[in-house]
Amino acid sequence: MASQRCLYPYLLIIFLSIIAPCYNCLQEDPLNNYIEEISSAYDSQAYPSMSSHLSSSIADGGFQDLIRLKGDVLSLERSSHKVGGSSTSVKTVSVDDFGAKADGTDDTQAFEKAWKEACSYEGAVLFIVPQHSYNVKQVRFLGPCQSDITVQIYGTIEASDDRSDYEEDGRHWLLFSNVQNLLVEGGGVIDGNGKIWWQHSCKVNKALALTFYNCKNLVVQNLKIQNAQQMHVTFDNSQNVQVSNVTVTSPRESPNTDGIHVTGTKNIRITNSIIGTGDDCISIVSGSQNVEAEDITCGPGHGISIGSLGSKNSKAYVSGVTINGAKLSGTTNGVRIKTWQGGSGSASNIKFQNIEMHNVTNPIIIDQNYCDQDKPCKEQKSAVQVKNVVYQNIKGTSASSEAITFDCSKSHPCQGILLQDVSLVREGGETAKALCKNVKLADLGVVSPHCP
Repeated sequence: MASQRCLYPYLLIIFLSIIAPCYNCLQEDPLNNYIEEISSAYDSQAYPSMSSHLSSSIADGGFQDLIRLKGDVLSLERSSHKVGGSSTSVKTVSVDDFGAKADGTDDTQAFEKAWKEACSYEGAVLFIVPQHSYNVKQVRFLGPCQSDITVQIYGTIEASDDRSDYEEDGRHWLLFSNVQNLLVEGGGVIDGNGKIWWQHSCKVNKALALTFYNCKNLVVQNLKIQNAQQMHVTFDNSQNVQVSNVTVTSPRESPNTDGIHVTGTKNIRITNSIIGTGDDCISIVSGSQNVEAEDITCGPGHGISIGSLGSKNSKAYVSGVTINGAKLSGTTNGVRIKTWQGGSGSASNIKFQNIEMHNVTNPIIIDQNYCDQDKPCKEQKSAVQVKNVVYQNIKGTSASSEAITFDCSKSHPCQGILLQDVSLVREGGETAKALCKNVKLADLGVVSPHCP
């Protein structure tokens, strides 16, 4: 009997470990029931396509995946606190101990040596960048590593402004590749020193400031990333990512300096962040699934974009995106979906909700005729299908006369588009207009401007 009592704590631990990841999935969540609410609120006879599209999205499990994402992130946040906890024996690796001088000379080798030591250690590791300013060329933080790693950036990491330092790999400055169970934080600054790059053509390949490639179980928080050569933070082919309390800045005129770029990444949540750059605050492109951004402040920049998708007749797929609680000021776009003619695939199961616009040029826009080149794009029949998109509780002012633009494909019209409680006026209080081409949509509540 005594032995049975001894087993009870262990059985309890096992039970909790089984149900904990699912706990958040059981909570009531608008993402789990909003389709049901919308379906019951509008006239299904007037808009039969909307009913079928929303029902099919439930069957496909697109929005259910976003519910599971929150559970994954909850588990990820808990695991991030294990490294450096009082009950864990932690090895500290500082770049200063490996020769970093922080005196304006090149500290690249010190960073690489320190990372090699940290990555090879069989136990929890703190990788420390002290509160100094370090100048580095390209640095590769390569995995897989032997254990969990926390990177604490207290100081400033500044990029070399010599373009010849990027000849070996012109696409990456700081690259974390194939690393699992990684926490990057510290309140420090990552400075891409991008001015020399901005002075040249924006179409020239430039180094991405901070890239996470093929990483899993990743937390990035409490950092400032600024003046990127091109994109500031890129999540490429990664899974289970939590981003919070990051500030991303570069001048309004800096070309192609997207704030946070998500490509080929699944289960990523971005929260409580301030982004102002010369391009998209957040860009989400092909292969991305289950993306959630919440409490985002955006401006200056080009807004929050899905795309571009389908360039050079390519296939592209994005699904399960929710943007909730964003404030956009002075941006050239608000919430945008952009696709090229000639592409294929789909952008589906997307929700933009609780968004404030202030003096935004194109507050709501779907552009299936996107053409970012000098020569006019020829008309093509193939297109990336845009379907099941909800705009809910979006208010504010437009810097242009057209506050809503749905410029959809003739051959592949936008389907299952819902506007609910949308109120946009021109800056100064004048009435704005809506331009709607080749779109199947429904309205709920007060919607202004209204598609003719």
